[in-house]
Amino acid sequence: MSLTGTPLFAVAVALAAIAVLLPLAVWGKVRGPAAARLATRALMVVFAQVTAIAVVFVGVNREMNFYASWGDLFGTGTYVTAAPDLGPDGLGGKKAAEVKAAPKVLQEFRPVEGLGGRVRKTELDGTISGVKGDVMVWLPPQYDDPAHKDRKFPVVELIPGIPGTGKSWFQGLKAHEVLEPLMKSGKVQPFILVSPRAMLVGNADTGCANIPGKVNADSWFSVDVRKMVADNFRVSQEARSWGVAGYSAGAYCAAKLAISHPDRYGAAVSLSGYNDPGQEPSSLVAQDPELRRTHNLKNMLKAAPTPPAVSLWMSGAEQDGYLSGMDLKGIAQNPTTVHAEKVAGGHNLESWSKQLPQTFGWLSQQVKAP
Repeated sequence: MSLTGTPLFAVAVALAAIAVLLPLAVWGKVRGPAAARLATRALMVVFAQVTAIAVVFVGVNREMNFYASWGDLFGTGTYVTAAPDLGPDGLGGKKAAEVKAAPKVLQEFRPVEGLGGRVRKTELDGTISGVKGDVMVWLPPQYDDPAHKDRKFPVVELIPGIPGTGKSWFQGLKAHEVLEPLMKSGKVQPFILVSPRAMLVGNADTGCANIPGKVNADSWFSVDVRKMVADNFRVSQEARSWGVAGYSAGAYCAAKLAISHPDRYGAAVSLSGYNDPGQEPSSLVAQDPELRRTHNLKNMLKAAPTPPAVSLWMSGAEQDGYLSGMDLKGIAQNPTTVHAEKVAGGHNLESWSKQLPQTFGWLSQQVKAP
């Protein structure tokens, strides 16, 4: 039974209804010693509370898609087939030109239930990263317009927080619903939106890092997913045509990927992010003090051989992303640019969804159409 399916929700609602009706029907009819009567009634109360919590959890998860499967919920999903040391560039000894020139691998895409026809899903076997997972792609309204049949489109990779799935950006933030009318009116560029699986090692946060022996999350996002999109859609692999955006733990990832790979991304949007990966309790990077230090965004900017040619948008409440952005802005050197925006609304999907028109308007100025 699917964790996000209607049958499970119906069962949860039915059990909650029984939990309410049962005490009404038998509360005064319980027989036996006082201790037994007390225990029976206590169990009915506990049953009612547990089923009420279950209904809320299943309902909210169906709406927001924090966990796509039982494997996601219990951390038993297997998405890493290998995790070799791929070197500092994450290419495993290959040159970027070799990866781009590798034979195309055409994927089979299928519609995603409940998200409309233009959100499609495929299962990608990442040959460089050793990660195997789902990737969701949304095509802008102009993509299938005959007038644009020869046009290449810019891309924004979307990374959810933890917990979160590729579906979270569409079902939780409703990114496609917010952005489509803006794309039709010309206020936002017609981006292809790409949302790969981010929970790769149980319920842990990978920090979008390559950690030999555990996971090559960086190469999954910045190499394999990019190559798949280029193989299957009308896009360029030029960094200037690619952006990356994330919220919460995904916000850190977005900024980290852009700073690490200015040859792959031209801009990043960080919604309620942070600089220190240790701020995420489940961070794999934070388990190693040296990894935590080298993956702190401030240290990454300082250690870069030359300032990366990327633009960063970092927004959030004062202690929830804004001050982190100000810290980076204070040390950024040309051509790195950092825009820090203080916003209200809290650390939640509704707040991040409301920021999409502004942030994607900014991305439209930073990420160039091919």
